Amino acid sequence: MSIATGGPPDAATEPTPQQEARRRRTVAWVVALATLGLVFDGYDLVVYGTVVPLFLADPGEIGPVTPAVAGALGSYALFGVLVGALLAGSVADIVGRRTVMLTAYAWFSVGMGVTALMDSTGGFGVMRFVTGLGVGALVATTGALVAEYAPPGKKNLANAITYSGVPIGSLLAALLAILLLDRIGWRGMFWIGALPLVTLLPLAWLKMPESPSWLASRGRSEEARRVSERTGVPISAPAAPGATAAAPVRRERAGFAGLFSGQYWFPTVVLGLMSATGLVLVYVLNTWLPELMGRAGYSTQGSLSFLLVLNGGAVVAALLASRLADRFGPKMVVAASFLLGAVALLLLTVDAPLALLLLFVAVVGAGTSGTQILIYGFVANYYRPNVRGAGVAWCAGFGRLGGVAGPLVGGLLVAAGLGLEAIFYVLTGMAAFGALLTLLVPVARRGGAARAVPVEPTAAAQPPAGR
Repeated sequence: MSIATGGPPDAATEPTPQQEARRRRTVAWVVALATLGLVFDGYDLVVYGTVVPLFLADPGEIGPVTPAVAGALGSYALFGVLVGALLAGSVADIVGRRTVMLTAYAWFSVGMGVTALMDSTGGFGVMRFVTGLGVGALVATTGALVAEYAPPGKKNLANAITYSGVPIGSLLAALLAILLLDRIGWRGMFWIGALPLVTLLPLAWLKMPESPSWLASRGRSEEARRVSERTGVPISAPAAPGATAAAPVRRERAGFAGLFSGQYWFPTVVLGLMSATGLVLVYVLNTWLPELMGRAGYSTQGSLSFLLVLNGGAVVAALLASRLADRFGPKMVVAASFLLGAVALLLLTVDAPLALLLLFVAVVGAGTSGTQILIYGFVANYYRPNVRGAGVAWCAGFGRLGGVAGPLVGGLLVAAGLGLEAIFYVLTGMAAFGALLTLLVPVARRGGAARAVPVEPTAAAQPPAGR
């Protein structure tokens, strides 16, 4: 029999109640831990933006900081994310998702703690880069693991829940800055980012299993069988052309070697550009929105409140849109989300009451950070298991070129003395370009879909009588 529940109806028998209960518990743990990890990624994303006004106003913190220097410091972390994501993509399809994720939790936690000890712009910038390496490895691997554990028909939803951790963490950083920044200073804000070392890491060590689909794709069938039986999660592997249910799956090139060969090279390039465009928008807004609104006349706490609304809108919209993506496919949903962001950015140039302005900002969050959440789900479910880790890593890594550019672009626009309207016009054009790129992504071939791998029953998983 097959213990899978995630394959097509003709590829798997119905799971037993015990298997289904194990599967639900496992998926809940994986999604919860992965989401919590990305909460800290989102916290790292915004915590710097919350302290930028302090650095600009007080050279006694880490030395003199101009708008251009502030933009550069913001980009150091994102360049680290780029490098970390690409490095993780090189190894996650080879050494496994679990190993990379546990290492990433420890790495970025230590990095945040050491950053809190820095007293110069140089040291601060170096540690932002080092911390970014761990964040990049985490973002690059999380989507692959969740996609391989999520049940069919809910894969985009599971990824949306998980990657909603990023704007939730961003929202948390803004909220804590409003409540605590004056009391604990910027160093205390960074120490909070080190908490996963003593909270998330031990829990993930105990409760986060390796992906049985990845184990099967690497030919480690016995390990995959044991993990599948223990977790109740099906083993899935790429369906090779002409393969039958009883035939072994053809081993294919893994990692980046497989990602840029055959059918995948063109969509990989387009998906990378699409992610980069989305991340320009995300990082410009999360780094510079408080400063921009401060220059528009809002108080420090009022400016930070716009970050709360921005990221709150992203979470709500992504969860709703992911249900549409599971039902109708993610491509058109992502394109529509980009266009929604473009319209909302354009509306920010209109003179409007505060309540309406906050509504526009929430929709901007839906069309920028919310779109990026949907992109990760799109990419994670686009590729086969043997290249899925590399695909998500490419999306997170190459896409981080946009993240690196985001704070720099924002800093240059501010330093050039452009008004809010001009800056929002530039961002509107970027969102429209993201929608165009999304429409260029080819529909995934059916050969790329995952199928359930038959597993012979063992003493721990006997078929019901009469089967």
